[in-house]
Amino acid sequence: QVQLVESGGGLVQAGGSLTLSCAASGTIFRINAMGWFRQAPGKQRELVAVTRSGVINYADSVKGRFTISRDNAQNTVYLRMNTLKVEDTGIYYCYADVTRAWPGGDVDYWGKGILVTVSS
Repeated sequence: QVQLVESGGGLVQAGGSLTLSCAASGTIFRINAMGWFRQAPGKQRELVAVTRSGVINYADSVKGRFTISRDNAQNTVYLRMNTLKVEDTGIYYCYADVTRAWPGGDVDYWGKGILVTVSS
């Protein structure tokens, strides 16, 4: 089994910054992709940023403000969020596409989610 544990959320004023972290552990052979999604109140879950084989994709709404990075040795992904806006409020979910060491196969995993609240 694989677990994703997020940290770093909280309450911040508009214009401020936060950094989210997500550490993956368990029966991991290879992590093919890691990233972040978010779900605002009353809305569907949406992509924020994902990194796969060195290619990074950002949602248009966060380009220039958010930066995703990975520490492959630590199986950890970070999301640095600058110039936060009220509309960035939501639950942020860590995502990983993992090739399992056992019993094998590629599986998508999700963290439990962490709340980010941006106040005006």
